[in-house]
Amino acid sequence: MPEFKNLPIYEVEKEICSSLEKENRLILQAPTGSGKSTQVPQILLDKKLITNGQIVVLQPRRIAARMLASRVSFERQTKLGAETGYQIRFENQTSEETKIRFVTEAILLRQIVSDPNLTNVSTIIFDEFHERHLHGDITLARALHVQQTTRPDLKLIVMSATLNPGPLEEFLNPCQTIQSAGRTYPVTTEYWKRSISSQTTPVWDAATEAFESWNAQGNSGDVLIFMPGNFEIQKTIQSLQVSHAASNHLILPLHGELPSEQQDNAVAPQDKPKIIVSTNVAETSLTIDGIKLVIDSGLARIADYDPVRGINTLHIHKISQSSADQRKGRAGRTSEGHCIRLWKEKDHSFRPLSEKPEIHRLDLSEVLLNLKCSGVRDLEIFNWFDRPDEQSLNNALTLLCDLGAFDKDHELTPLGRKMQSFPTHPRYARLLLAAAEFDCVNQACLIAALTQGRDILISRVDKFTRERREDILGTSVSSDFFLSMRAWRFALAKRFQTRDCKQLGIHAGSARLVQPLFNQFIRIAKQLNLDTEPHKVPDENIRRSLLLAFSDRLAIRLDRGTTRCQMVHKRRGNISKDSCIQNSGLIVAAEINEIEGRDKTVQTFLSNLTEIEEDWLLQHFPEDIHTGEEVELDPQTKRVRSFKQTFFRDLLIKSEDGGEASDEAKAKLLALNILDGNIPLKNWDPKIENWITRVNVVSQACPELDIPRIDEDAKLQILTQICMSIRSPKDLKEVDVNSHVKDWLSSSQVSLVDKHAPEKVLLKNGKRVRVEYKENEDPVLSARIQDLLGISILPSILLGNRSPVIHILAPNFRPVQVTKDLESFWNEHYPSRKKELQRKYPKHAWPDDPLILEKK
Repeated sequence: MPEFKNLPIYEVEKEICSSLEKENRLILQAPTGSGKSTQVPQILLDKKLITNGQIVVLQPRRIAARMLASRVSFERQTKLGAETGYQIRFENQTSEETKIRFVTEAILLRQIVSDPNLTNVSTIIFDEFHERHLHGDITLARALHVQQTTRPDLKLIVMSATLNPGPLEEFLNPCQTIQSAGRTYPVTTEYWKRSISSQTTPVWDAATEAFESWNAQGNSGDVLIFMPGNFEIQKTIQSLQVSHAASNHLILPLHGELPSEQQDNAVAPQDKPKIIVSTNVAETSLTIDGIKLVIDSGLARIADYDPVRGINTLHIHKISQSSADQRKGRAGRTSEGHCIRLWKEKDHSFRPLSEKPEIHRLDLSEVLLNLKCSGVRDLEIFNWFDRPDEQSLNNALTLLCDLGAFDKDHELTPLGRKMQSFPTHPRYARLLLAAAEFDCVNQACLIAALTQGRDILISRVDKFTRERREDILGTSVSSDFFLSMRAWRFALAKRFQTRDCKQLGIHAGSARLVQPLFNQFIRIAKQLNLDTEPHKVPDENIRRSLLLAFSDRLAIRLDRGTTRCQMVHKRRGNISKDSCIQNSGLIVAAEINEIEGRDKTVQTFLSNLTEIEEDWLLQHFPEDIHTGEEVELDPQTKRVRSFKQTFFRDLLIKSEDGGEASDEAKAKLLALNILDGNIPLKNWDPKIENWITRVNVVSQACPELDIPRIDEDAKLQILTQICMSIRSPKDLKEVDVNSHVKDWLSSSQVSLVDKHAPEKVLLKNGKRVRVEYKENEDPVLSARIQDLLGISILPSILLGNRSPVIHILAPNFRPVQVTKDLESFWNEHYPSRKKELQRKYPKHAWPDDPLILEKK
């Protein structure tokens, strides 16, 4: 029996087969090293659970997809690309006979766009789903939709080492869950005692020291060291190479950018002990036998969204506790092992339990574009496994509308479908499409590469370096990118030598990192049959391409004396001092930085700027240009001035003298100023406000009368009508406000207000008493006791829907009692207060029976 047939996953082989015969959805929990990634697709094939179509295994990383395909091909003694193959970006090792295809997650999502029914796919296996990659989440939701609609025969298997199955079981219900115990050996854990920093002990030196300490204790065997990226890997290798303890070891790097032969060499058995220095590609999926020691830096390059450049990035972060456990487990595959964590034990509990799902930390625009292209019409009701927050969704939708991929109703446009064919962020898809139109694809690819990392030009250089830079590179007056492109080509010609680059203030390391990115964008462009040969074109062509890719970052200088800018979407910023573009009025910014000052205020700075022309906006975005009239009141003369304004989306880009304002515009402006209290309206007095209050009280208390409210909008309309009837603000002094206000209602409605909300009510004793009205309160009737003598029941107001509050006053008009029941006052309170009132006010009549008149 082959050795791989003894892997722990075969202990649940029958359960897997039985489950998939009953139900086409399965969750499989199996620890690292159980064999799930390589054996499950073989079990499906060998047990003939799959008859037609491919078994597609989704992997989070390219290196895992390729190496797992190679391993399965080796085990099945077939040629890679025949029965078993892999497909990653820019590489496709499959054929018509391929039955098992390992792919990265984005590959299958794009396949659903071109083939919504997944015609040639029988089973999809989502491997390492606990990593919660964005494309994995979305692909699972789309595959589930395909299974529920057109492909009930499609089998879905979700595999994970550490995922809590509860939410997934609910999402996939009905489904079955199978757990494989796996076989692992105990791994002891040791924490670092000192702090690690670039100033004290760099992480690569700490890793070497940890290895030396372990080796000095008489230990031996293969070692796996986790580092966050290629730079740290190279530094670690250099540190180990001068260590006597590592002299009899093979020291091998392992990361996604290595050639395939070197990746295979790191994983394959060797004749002597090896030290593998790897990124987190060795954390899951790949199994490396014989590891006795894991040294964990506790760091990884984790995908995140960078709002500065508006792209998804990879930045170094501390890994979660879950990832640390995954790494530790690599030492317990074939025997007891040891793990050294290069951080203090007390710091471990402060690390997050698990990584935050990518759907909550990445830009969603590329995913939303793919969803629309695959037939999802309404993103609001899309069956998200884990719904992103509304702000992230809205930001992505806004960007896609700005780029022209979606229309204003969020429907896919023909341009959007073209953009989706580019395997890159929509912004750079738009840039390449624009560059193809203007014959500058090569330059656009370089610009795209330059925007992915830190600026290659050092900002603060001395005068001598700055002058030498200007002598050799020249100055740019229309785009910061022109200077950056010349700087990169200079660095390339000098083979990125630090000494040569430093002379011009060029960051050699950053410039070197641009090369593979440039090559990648060139490959993308070639894949879409774009002309990538460098052509000499007018600078205007490149600037227009940048406008089309960064139109959401259009800005206009607010004034020539400062660097302040107003931007699209109501944002503001300042032109960076390092920009070559200091005097241009209209610009687009490829980078936006928010910097907190010492006083805790946040300032926004715009950099990587490109000057654009106003005419280009009308040529490229005719639907986003609109004009309008704005009127202004001169505070001194009270005269109204008119301006003709031109907007790009919501950004004012031009304001010109519009001559005499229209009567409607003048009237509305005057009305607004009256409403705000800036202009007095003499005859809009308390009587008018009292009338409006009475109208609103009737409207609220007696809805059956159908009296319209006079709210702030109604007041504005009334005031606008008043202002339409005058020639100048001076005429406001004499205007008949009362008639305008009452004209808001019909004559019958005015009569109803006077009837049911009268200013005064007539009592049976012939006295008239004033009523005070307030919205949302009962009306108030105030009267002296003498005026209420002989009265126990008041006249009905507001159709009896509101009972008035009675303020009973002494002769000095101070309240004696506040009540809603006048009769109870006479019977219960008046007798006890009568003596005191008689003493204070002897000249007034105080009858023993205050209701005598009513009784007569």
